[in-house]
Amino acid sequence: MKTFFNVQDIGDLKKALEEAKQVKENRFAWKKLGENKTIMLVFFNNSLRTRLSSQKAAQNLGMNTIVLNIGQESWKLETELGVVMDGDKSEHLREAIPVMASYCDIIGVRSFAGLTDREFDYAETILNQFIKYSGKPVISLESATVHPCQAFADLITIEEYKKTARPKVVLTWAPHPKSLPQAVPNSFAEWMNAADVDFVITHPHGYELDPKFAGNARIEYDQMKALEGADFVYAKNWSCPGVTNPEDYGKILSKDMGWTVDAAHMAVTNNAYFMHCLPVRRNMIVSDDVIDAPTSLVIPEAANREISAQVVMKRILEDLE
Repeated sequence: MKTFFNVQDIGDLKKALEEAKQVKENRFAWKKLGENKTIMLVFFNNSLRTRLSSQKAAQNLGMNTIVLNIGQESWKLETELGVVMDGDKSEHLREAIPVMASYCDIIGVRSFAGLTDREFDYAETILNQFIKYSGKPVISLESATVHPCQAFADLITIEEYKKTARPKVVLTWAPHPKSLPQAVPNSFAEWMNAADVDFVITHPHGYELDPKFAGNARIEYDQMKALEGADFVYAKNWSCPGVTNPEDYGKILSKDMGWTVDAAHMAVTNNAYFMHCLPVRRNMIVSDDVIDAPTSLVIPEAANREISAQVVMKRILEDLE
């Protein structure tokens, strides 16, 4: 594996899930694999689970880790080519990336969407510069359009808790006070479409995900109807993806609190498990009673971030040998 970006990069999902099970049973079995290897984790944005899980996964594999917070522990970096650098950005990614690469064997990058220029974001301009100029394996730790480590962890969690061979999984939009990227729902949709699940997406009109991620998922604009008989409910906010109206890209089109996942919503499900990537706005995305219920998987889901990251790093290390 040279890059980890989309579900296709992981290959056979059944094999990946079996590998995740093996890693979880003995996280230190491959400690020699990363000996004398270094991973650099580059953060353009704040992080809690991604940072901690990635560091722990790397340490489980015996790797050294370097964590770099751009703009806080480094110069501010210019990301676009062809600009006159007469502002507050002192260094360009074109030089910074190969310098970073000279100090490590693998690079993980976290960089959110700007939500102002859809073409720039959906071209994955920043991440692709790391792939082009580093010459090293690159892991997306969440980029403008995808969050594959999260989606892989979500799938691991569903596999662990499912009660039927082919569960019904519902991704539901929920309100939020800020404009958020589509990376988490994009990746969740992409991975669920590749998995053996009955997958439904529900959201208000105008929040349609890009077809390359939504794939063959059933789209239902009536949230309660979508949730009927669900085995897993994944709540997440996202701003307008700009599919039908590009001028609305990144905008908040609705703050309808009727979409907040509460006990009434969960009552129409098949005693569904609740999922969310965290951090979560309580009583906006989900009510206290739902997230605090025994059927809430947000903590096991977060713990599986270590496992998904370790499987990815393990495969990259094996290919480096």
